[in-house]
Amino acid sequence: MRNEGLGSWPARRARKTPHRTALVHDGTSYTYRELNERSTRLAYALRGAGIERGDRVACLTPNHPAYLETLFACGLLGAVFVPLNTRLAADEIRSQLDDCGARLLLHAPSLAPLVPTPDSGLRTVEIGPAYEELLATATSASTAADVPFPLDEPVRPDDLCLIMYTSGTTGRAKGAMLTHANLTWNAVNVLVDAELAADERALVSAPLFHTAALGMLALPVLLKGGSCVLVESFDADDAFDLIERHGITTMFGVPTMYERMAASARWPSADLSSLRTLLCGGAPVPRPLIDTYQRRGLLFQQGYGMTEASPGVLFLDAEDATRKAGSAGVPHFFTDVRLAHPDGSEAGVGEEGEVLVNGPHVMAGYWGRPEATTAALRDGWLHTGDIARADADGHLTVVDRLKDMIISGGENIYPAEVEEAAGAHPAVAECAVIGVPDADWGEVPRIVVVPADPGEPPTLDDLRAFLAGRLASYKTPRSLVIAGELLPRTASGKLRKPLLRERHGTP
Repeated sequence: MRNEGLGSWPARRARKTPHRTALVHDGTSYTYRELNERSTRLAYALRGAGIERGDRVACLTPNHPAYLETLFACGLLGAVFVPLNTRLAADEIRSQLDDCGARLLLHAPSLAPLVPTPDSGLRTVEIGPAYEELLATATSASTAADVPFPLDEPVRPDDLCLIMYTSGTTGRAKGAMLTHANLTWNAVNVLVDAELAADERALVSAPLFHTAALGMLALPVLLKGGSCVLVESFDADDAFDLIERHGITTMFGVPTMYERMAASARWPSADLSSLRTLLCGGAPVPRPLIDTYQRRGLLFQQGYGMTEASPGVLFLDAEDATRKAGSAGVPHFFTDVRLAHPDGSEAGVGEEGEVLVNGPHVMAGYWGRPEATTAALRDGWLHTGDIARADADGHLTVVDRLKDMIISGGENIYPAEVEEAAGAHPAVAECAVIGVPDADWGEVPRIVVVPADPGEPPTLDDLRAFLAGRLASYKTPRSLVIAGELLPRTASGKLRKPLLRERHGTP
């Protein structure tokens, strides 16, 4: 094959294990042969719609076979896949579509209100009968033969595969450019470190529009020849049913998902005997939760990563997750990590330094953002903005964030974005957003407001209503503090976030 990218994966797997189940969704199973045929048909359909090498094709859907079929179809054409977060507001979706210059958008029917109007010039395809008809009628334009006539465009490992948007400190979403090689090497890292097997049956209930569920679970499992059970949203009771029905062997989630399972009335009696691997990311697994699962004979494998690294950076295996609770782990097999002081010198054992990452899975840069790319990728290293310290065994513990990012239930919230939107409220003179601890989500955003009129300060309901449609609901503040004085700032005018957290960060 001339195609060395992800687009060739279904064909390569189909020639080895054509009858093995690749995907399961809503009671329907797809073999690797069927996944290959459907992805190839979609590639021809996209080509017929005018999609060419380098064109961007966006996808707005909860976990669904069409998401992966579109990813692989784009890979067959040398086009670029752009997954969109279904939890964003319509304005945010439109902004990302405009930023990447998408030519076509595939979307779930339930998300039609988020789709730009037809006069935007963007072609749209609704996943459902119209999508199935598109696949059924697709033919090879070059041969006039019914597909799946092989489509073997030359696609190289360093070609751009997908653009995945991640927020930034400026409040504007940035598109991380991930190549075919980036995603492949990340999958290899997972297969080496998590030791996934060819008979894996993975429960994919975390959203695939986030790089963790895609890169740490779905792609490694498909590369190995296992099966992915796709679920559109997580529910603890549904998870128990699916584990029992499909003999689930592995799953990925954030701590909140695992906590909800442990809190369920079904936890003591649920049949979890098939589970072998519990992958967790987004935040360290709390020690009590580790103990709760260990009493059921289940051990966590934890990770630390980011979209810009496809996403795996550090990995903590089951043995170390129990022994070193709170640690983020050691670098993945084909990953190098160093901790650096602000002057660039190496941080020693026990010293704090910024996490710098190097490896074949590190992104090519940010789409259309050369300055942001230069700032993030310097001297061959990805500068993460996260601060960590290493122990004598080389295990890293993340202790702070340079970027003030809030991680709420696995979602990244950047205060600057919320502050910019809330600052437009007429009752707000100035504001700051900080993260505060939360039992369910790890942390949630709190807004500290200096009112324009002290006699008529805004309420939390006022601000949340104002932000509805401007920001995704998970980004809107969960609590509000009215400040009686101007917010503390440095001599250069920057908000003193540590002091704000000290004054207003109690739960």
